Amino acid sequence: MATDKCITSRPQRLGVLVGGSGLIGGALMHYFKTKTDESIDLLAPNSKKLSLREPDDILGYFRKYRPDFIINAAITAIDSDAQLAYEVNYLGAINLARVALALGIPYIHFSSAAVMPNGQNLDEDDLRPLAPGLSNYAKSKLLAELTLKHLHETQGLDYTAIRLGVVYGKHDHKIQGFHRLFFSIMNRAMPVMLTRRGVRHSYTHAKKLPPFVHYLLEHRDEFSGRTYNFVDPDPVELAEVILTIKRYLELAIPKEIYVPYPLAKFGRHTLELLVRGLSHIGVEARMPGELMFLENFYQTQTLSPARLLNSSFQGLAPEVTVYSKLPDMIEYYLTRWEQLNLISNYNREIFDPGHRREIFVNDPQRLLETIKNDNLAPFPGLEE
Repeated sequence: MATDKCITSRPQRLGVLVGGSGLIGGALMHYFKTKTDESIDLLAPNSKKLSLREPDDILGYFRKYRPDFIINAAITAIDSDAQLAYEVNYLGAINLARVALALGIPYIHFSSAAVMPNGQNLDEDDLRPLAPGLSNYAKSKLLAELTLKHLHETQGLDYTAIRLGVVYGKHDHKIQGFHRLFFSIMNRAMPVMLTRRGVRHSYTHAKKLPPFVHYLLEHRDEFSGRTYNFVDPDPVELAEVILTIKRYLELAIPKEIYVPYPLAKFGRHTLELLVRGLSHIGVEARMPGELMFLENFYQTQTLSPARLLNSSFQGLAPEVTVYSKLPDMIEYYLTRWEQLNLISNYNREIFDPGHRREIFVNDPQRLLETIKNDNLAPFPGLEE
């Protein structure tokens, strides 16, 4: 995998990934490092080397490397102010598209279901009206999509937009989106259900995305100038996900008491006033960004994957769902957040596949014998 050092031996195809430190970017980096041959290499500059807010950074970087494709997975936090959302999510995305135009290369852009209205079985043409009342995040992502389409139609930009649902997966170092829900349940911060029965959403598994991106790059004639909803085929009921996590962890809360939306909205307003008051006396406090989308907890939004299913790409893996991945994700995030002291007073024995932590504490000799019986062959992939 290439770094940002000067490239002395250029691979057959060189790409630049912007936003490589996030959940999606990390999955892309891992895939192109381990699943493709050495003819494809991927640079993933951090914001110090390539800031989307600095046109001079963009010009200097791409003058130096001149890649064969660009992937944009960079986003700001969903509660970012207008200036940051405009400069990164919109202007930065368009500047990257202008680079792709100048170099005559493909541009893969990640978008969001936030640009779409609520409803069921929404296709790629279902967009929210571009209006001042949209959140900064939704407005910036919608502006980016509309401008990319304009550049394709007027200047021939070779781009593909990938529209995501609720993204889930491991190795996300930020607690936001679906993982905020995870964290709230694990930390016992959700006493009741902030949703209503029957509300469903579309989900996207982060590790399904890299093979699709690779396929897009190899089949530009079919996918150029198009937008695709990249979601699991079957939508998921939010309440059932919450209760499934609760059952896995054997917790007493959240109680299956459904808070009506007007009451939840009033609670959010009260919390906003409290946070504002604390800031006035010098206490640092911040609202969870996801509460901006409280309405979505009470409204169904499901995306149709029909366009993707009717394409030549056959790697959507319908057997992989948020439910099939829950045990693995729970184990990963529970361990990670405990080690970071983000979750306190938690009985780790509740969810410990194999009970190795318990054995480590109480019977290390048994653990040693268990490890000896495991496959301790030399680590694969390092042989000369």
